[in-house]
Amino acid sequence: MKRKICVVTGTRAEYGLLYWLMKEIESNDELELQIIATGMHLSPEFGLTYKEIEKDFKIDKKIEMLLSSDTAIGISKSMGLSQISFAEAFEELKPDIIVVLGDRYEIFSAVSTAMISRIPIAHLHGGETTEGAFDEAIRHSITKMSHLHFTATEEYKNRVIQLGEQPNRVFNVGGMGIENIKRLKLLSKDEFEKSIDFKLNKKNILVTFHPITLEDSTAKEQFQELLNAIDELEDTNIIFTKANSDTDGRIINQMIDEYVSKNSKKSTGFTSLGQLRYLSALQYVDAVVGNSSSGLAEAPSFKIGTINIGDRQKGRIKAKSVIDSEANKTSILKSFSKLYSKEFQELLKESENPYGDGIASRKIIEIIKNEDLKNILKKSFYDLKV
Repeated sequence: MKRKICVVTGTRAEYGLLYWLMKEIESNDELELQIIATGMHLSPEFGLTYKEIEKDFKIDKKIEMLLSSDTAIGISKSMGLSQISFAEAFEELKPDIIVVLGDRYEIFSAVSTAMISRIPIAHLHGGETTEGAFDEAIRHSITKMSHLHFTATEEYKNRVIQLGEQPNRVFNVGGMGIENIKRLKLLSKDEFEKSIDFKLNKKNILVTFHPITLEDSTAKEQFQELLNAIDELEDTNIIFTKANSDTDGRIINQMIDEYVSKNSKKSTGFTSLGQLRYLSALQYVDAVVGNSSSGLAEAPSFKIGTINIGDRQKGRIKAKSVIDSEANKTSILKSFSKLYSKEFQELLKESENPYGDGIASRKIIEIIKNEDLKNILKKSFYDLKV
């Protein structure tokens, strides 16, 4: 009898990271792939990205959860709604184990429901820290509800163990993003420009900025500082990818639309580039600018810079190619000066990605396929020996 592996995905970026793992599950004779799509995948505002999934896989369940509000109340209500539907979906699908990635609130809802339903949980990318976002607490909470842990670095593995997880259930497999870079056939420059209907310039940057969810009302102010800095750049084109459904994400997206409409010759914006176009873009831009984890996890593999603004990613392991910047115009402009300096451009040639070798999915499959799931639900706390 095939082991049923249920993958839960709620965002475009997360699906891109899970893609090859899902392919490995689908092609394995001993496993059956189940897919639940939720969150932003089902929202017209965020591009109905479930359609991208359906080009590659069959979706077993779609769980509507997003309300037309990104306030704290709206997000909390969305989490409650999704738990009701996850309970029904798990009862119908009866998976042997669910697989989740990361730290978002829709994944928290899925995992807490699976825990109550006595379904084993495999968690990818635990042990990381993002001190500027409530993702931090959500990620560690998911770790405590999960039974198998697949981390991106040895330091993150040790952190999961520090949270009391048994060392024989924690595996450092490397980051999922590097696998995409190695296995996807990326677009040529001409193909990429045609795919986004936009010509690149002498200099180019990719901007992805999300709200800092543990700070009150800073999304608009901080993003405006970034836009003010960008306006000072010469011979530079800007590709924006929009914010996710976190608190105040809509404010940022509105500001992107307004900026692009006023600066259409030098900028363009996308709700979702998709994994192929996003990674292809990294071949041709000088830097990823903003506060997205992709600037830390994927960009270093392309020997390009990252200008990491503010505290959202504070605490993550960073390559030498990452320039930390305060969220103000002066600091951001200093970061651009450093980015284009001769010294930093030489450093980029030697910079290495700290997130593994790009074969994470195959390592994960072997463990999930062979792990005894019968007695995995009862967990004992692992005490560090001081």
